[in-house]
Amino acid sequence: MRTLILIALSLSTAAVGQSVPAPIDAVDPMIGTGGEGHTFPGATAPFGMVQLSPDTDTTCEIRACYGHAAGYRYDDPTIQGFSHTHFSGAGHSDLGDLLVMPQAGDTVRLDPGDPKRPGSGYRSRFDHRDEIAHPGYYAVTLRDGGIRAEMTAGTRVGVHRYTFPAGQAAHLVLDLRSSLYDYPGKILWSGLHWRPDGTLTGFRETRGWAPGRKLYFAMRFSTPATAHSFVDRDAAVTYKGFQGPGRGSTAVAEKLGRALEAQIDFGRLAAPLEVKVALSGVDENGAIANLDAETGGFDAVRTRTAAAWSDALGAVQIDAAAPMRTSVYTALYHTLLAPGVWSDADGRYRGPDDQVHRADGFTFRSTFSLWDTFRAEHPLLTLVQPERTTTDIVRSLIESRRHSPDGILPVWQFAGRETWTMIGYHAAPVIADAYLKGIRGFDADAALDAMIASATYAPYGGLGAYMQRGYVPIDQEPEAASKTVEYAYDDWTIARMARAMGRTEVADRFDRRAGNWRNSFDIKSGWLRARLANGAFRTPFDPTAINYGSDYTEGNAWQYSWFMPQDQAGLIRLLGGDAKTIARLDAMFDYDTSKLDYSHAEDIAGLIGQYIHGNEPSHHVAYLYGYAGAPWRTQERLGQIVASQYKPTPDGLSGNDDLGQMSAWLVFTALGFYPVAPGSNEYVIGRPFVDRAVLKLPAGKRFAVVADGLSDTNLYVAAVTLNGRPLTRSFVRDAEIRAGGELRFTMAATPNREWGSAAAARPYSMSTAR
Repeated sequence: MRTLILIALSLSTAAVGQSVPAPIDAVDPMIGTGGEGHTFPGATAPFGMVQLSPDTDTTCEIRACYGHAAGYRYDDPTIQGFSHTHFSGAGHSDLGDLLVMPQAGDTVRLDPGDPKRPGSGYRSRFDHRDEIAHPGYYAVTLRDGGIRAEMTAGTRVGVHRYTFPAGQAAHLVLDLRSSLYDYPGKILWSGLHWRPDGTLTGFRETRGWAPGRKLYFAMRFSTPATAHSFVDRDAAVTYKGFQGPGRGSTAVAEKLGRALEAQIDFGRLAAPLEVKVALSGVDENGAIANLDAETGGFDAVRTRTAAAWSDALGAVQIDAAAPMRTSVYTALYHTLLAPGVWSDADGRYRGPDDQVHRADGFTFRSTFSLWDTFRAEHPLLTLVQPERTTTDIVRSLIESRRHSPDGILPVWQFAGRETWTMIGYHAAPVIADAYLKGIRGFDADAALDAMIASATYAPYGGLGAYMQRGYVPIDQEPEAASKTVEYAYDDWTIARMARAMGRTEVADRFDRRAGNWRNSFDIKSGWLRARLANGAFRTPFDPTAINYGSDYTEGNAWQYSWFMPQDQAGLIRLLGGDAKTIARLDAMFDYDTSKLDYSHAEDIAGLIGQYIHGNEPSHHVAYLYGYAGAPWRTQERLGQIVASQYKPTPDGLSGNDDLGQMSAWLVFTALGFYPVAPGSNEYVIGRPFVDRAVLKLPAGKRFAVVADGLSDTNLYVAAVTLNGRPLTRSFVRDAEIRAGGELRFTMAATPNREWGSAAAARPYSMSTAR
């Protein structure tokens, strides 16, 4: 049967590929650039070091910059310039390094100016009708100067191409003052260096979200410059460089300071100007080597990156109506941006100790938003990037711990630097999930030791008290209720990996800790609550309250009372059984929030009652009906969520994409299953939102999801088969997917209330583990 299915998959996949646009052409990078999605539309390669994208405003004060976390906001009327580093969907921000802006004519402006006053600076008006955004390519017309700007990017390079108006002098301004989430004193030091061959190199050190972050660059031009000047705006002193032949000249100009700009002049050009830029976290010579490693000009880099995107997006073949296909492929695109490459072409990288190290046999990755991405982003990568990327990620986490001044795994790291943002030690489930799925290529003992070190680092987030009492006391540590349950889940993943490795003592110890979620659950009220050091639950208590630094992390009791993914069956017993659990879930989704004001909480968006899809603690909740024997209710809720939280428009994400987590949720949900408890090796079945999808797996294997009869009215699952045999349980195992085969749904207009309802049909819980 499996052989016949695989033959059919091969034939049908080819047929699908002939009848619909290629995956790369289904992606719309504009999705999420409006509203609070915080994505960027510019050019980048899969997991690239460079994100070359327009910044529409970087001049806002720090508290007003939330909407510009990715530099670009769809409803802004002007572009300030094109910078080379951006987060995709972060709730906080930094980066926006190395801003470049072309200018035409006899007057060159060195300040961005006021967006409300055209011509007051180097920023320019633009029109969305002139924009093109495509994986690896972005273009726009800068209307004030009549300049066509195009961007592409490779792994460690970005390439600009500017077409200037005929007969007008061409100039570039490089503004090292500009930064996202800018504030006085953020630039600690910077430098510019014009080399004899016409290469411009430089660096910048900032004290932003990540302290003491260093970035180096090298820049070359397709046409020799006729002149250049470096300006330190702090001192208002200009140092003039050479006036002459440009490339090949023996003249050198150099400037150091905290507010540097470069003006580079090219005269009147007969052809478009190409500007190729490479980045490095190591030094300027590393940036030059990275520049040399990716050969060719704009078109060559664009072609290679398009091929890389076609390969990466081709990991999933999707057959669906155009709006859903666009949403899902764009979501897949957004999941393939981070964790990004951080090591140079020669393997060197700057680590958490601010020292230079070398990645031997792997590519070092950084940008780990682990509180968000352990949930679905990393589990998705184990399926669509199971070999190279997942192994690189795990080895990077292990090496980060090795070079960490604190001796622990990353919490929220970028550019190799720790930010200490959010809670938990969620590198642990990322590593355990990969190991338990059979992914190797890393030192498992070193990985487990790193996980244990993170889970026993007493100074971190109340861990000392947690290890002593079994919970985090709220009078000693903020957000104590959330920390208690998230630590307990992380502990469970450590236990799972340790047991699989035969390290029984470690497994037993962390299995006991995995039950600590019960220590913060108030059985009398039915809520997860914060406790004081004396054991009492803190009062007053309001399950709807959301206040930063309170009992919970970016949420309240409604969301966090469901966070024990390792033991939902245990929670259901505490709530009084299936019926009461289903009623509590319904109450969450149906809650009337019209009289509640959450406007002070930036990350709280996408509300369906007290279900908050725009932030991560809610992401698994719709799937919990299946643990109470009612997967048909999950099917209803998923329809409600997808319809209200995702659409193929600039404002098509209800909240921050959070480095791919919001998007990974949609990819999994569209396929018909979701990893409620990474580390369990199970995916909870929901309902598909695409007619057909095929996962391309290693060794030529294929796993297909087929939804027979899917329509706007057929929203329920009537029956499921796996490889032609009836599947009565409400979960599918990871090993079943990796083996290849077919998961087939029969869709209907009315629910099948019996399917998946039996106790033996329910997903994994540690207290009822089979």
